Amino acid sequence: MSRRKVPSPARLLFSVIYREERDFDRSLRTISGRLGTVARISEPFPFDRTEYYEREMGAPLFRRFLLATEAVSRDELAAAKLTAEAIENEFLVNGKRTVNIDPGLLTDENVVLATGKNYSHRIYLHDGVFADLTLVFEKGEYRPLPWTYPDYASAEIRAFLAGWRREFREERKQAVGGDS
Repeated sequence: MSRRKVPSPARLLFSVIYREERDFDRSLRTISGRLGTVARISEPFPFDRTEYYEREMGAPLFRRFLLATEAVSRDELAAAKLTAEAIENEFLVNGKRTVNIDPGLLTDENVVLATGKNYSHRIYLHDGVFADLTLVFEKGEYRPLPWTYPDYASAEIRAFLAGWRREFREERKQAVGGDS
């Protein structure tokens, strides 16, 4: 018989897509104020999937990843998505987004993104938010799944996120004074 157990905490991860650096800076301050201090900020990644976003946000677009300082309960993902959407709406200009903020969870086992779009592989959480299993950690690396977005499936982003995973695990190990 299996026994239910609350999983280990995760780190909130945010993908911020933007065109103007000032819009990124504003979103960073707001995310930190509402969803927890940001421990790490990636360098900008060129964002190639612009067809979907450039009609609304213009071009060229960039993506940065943010990692929250504090670990959180995994059931906070839906609330993070709702807060991210509210922030996006606050920064609208003429009804168009200036930033796209996609929250997710970085865990030992996987990367899970929050989305408002249902699909066969997505699990409903609540309040119109679904969990999208995006990457799984296997054989020393994050691996994509058949439905993983191409940018997340790229070797560059998977290796980058695996680096943050290693740092997160090391911090956790140091905090408890041993193996985790």
